[in-house]
Amino acid sequence: MANEVLFSVEDGGAAIITLNRPKALNSLSTDMLNPIREKLKEWEANDEIRLILLQGAGEKGFCAGGDIKTLYQAQSSQDALQGAENFFEVEYEVDLVIYHYPKPIIACLDGIVMGGGVGLTYGASHRIVTERTKWAMPEMNIGFFPDVGAGYFLNKAPGFIGYYLALTASTIKAADVLFANGADHYMTSDKLFDFLQSVKQTDWHSNNINSILNQLIKKYSSKPAANSELEKLQTVINHHFSRNTIEEIIQSLDYDPSEFARDTKHLLLSKSPSSLKITLQQLIDAREKTVEECFKTDFILARNFLRHRDFYEGVRSVVIDKDRNPHYTYQSLEEFTEEDKKRFFQENSVTL
Repeated sequence: MANEVLFSVEDGGAAIITLNRPKALNSLSTDMLNPIREKLKEWEANDEIRLILLQGAGEKGFCAGGDIKTLYQAQSSQDALQGAENFFEVEYEVDLVIYHYPKPIIACLDGIVMGGGVGLTYGASHRIVTERTKWAMPEMNIGFFPDVGAGYFLNKAPGFIGYYLALTASTIKAADVLFANGADHYMTSDKLFDFLQSVKQTDWHSNNINSILNQLIKKYSSKPAANSELEKLQTVINHHFSRNTIEEIIQSLDYDPSEFARDTKHLLLSKSPSSLKITLQQLIDAREKTVEECFKTDFILARNFLRHRDFYEGVRSVVIDKDRNPHYTYQSLEEFTEEDKKRFFQENSVTL
């Protein structure tokens, strides 16, 4: 367990956090998040540390999110439930520390970056994607909701792109991540390696850290080979996803004879009705909220989802049995009422 996160410091003042569970796609656990939180606080107070590198071990990705198999156990006992609640509390705290960190944090979004991985990187000051990046908020696939501050950052995407990404759980590549404001720069994976070596070898004990860093980024950056697909689709996505209810979004897609509309409608109807309705409400409510307020809502929702059978059924169908055939308590949008939805936004109001 002790080696699931690696910490190191270079002589030049660069400190490195490496998520080190490559076989589990660097999925996050409380035992990983606690030392990250402590180390970030320690490094913030240490004048010798000038910037932070955030990366994942292995070839496959930065981080696939939270350890879902562990969260699945929360239904088995009160201790397991409290452990799951503690995981979310610590995760959100770490994410917020990164948002407000006074020193540059360079996040390497190389390979798979999903859910909790997005949460760790979004607040970083310098976020780099590569040709291998696969970025998603996939919570809709497991009867959950996009957390880790998603209400805040998905509203930062152009138009209603964030709503589309949340409700469809679509996986996107580098150009789309840049377009959706999930990253700042693009490097090929080999250039990223060279860039990281340069960062580690640079002496950062000068006053122009940002100037030197920006010069290095410029040296190794390029443009993605492909253009953003989301940018091409923005007008049609805005048209359909600007509605105030899931039923209105489905109806709007129904009136559109295009293949995109047909596929998107099919995708939405494959998700948990409760997750769809709660997530849309979460995004609408978050439009004027601070990032702190969004995380507070996330924690209320996460605790209620941990007491919601459809979350465990979603996880079972995707992660445990892998049959991709969930039998949700709420089978249709009509069955999950306004009253049901309101309960999820109130503390401790849902029971298994």
